[in-house]
Amino acid sequence: MGALISIAILVLDIVAIVDAVKSSMDNVKKALWIAAIIVLPIIGMVVYFLVAKKKA
Repeated sequence: MGALISIAILVLDIVAIVDAVKSSMDNVKKALWIAAIIVLPIIGMVVYFLVAKKKA
C-alpha cells in the first residue's frame, strides 16, 4: 500500500512540474516552484496547485 501511495505522489509531482514548466510565469518563478515541488513533494505540490494556479 505504501508503494502505491509513493507512486501516486511521484506522478502528481511530475504533473505539477510539467504544469509549472508550461506555465506563463517568468523563469525565476518557475525554477522556485519546481525546487519547492522537488524538495517538499507533497506540500510543494499542494501549495503550487492552490496558490500558483489560482493566480493564473
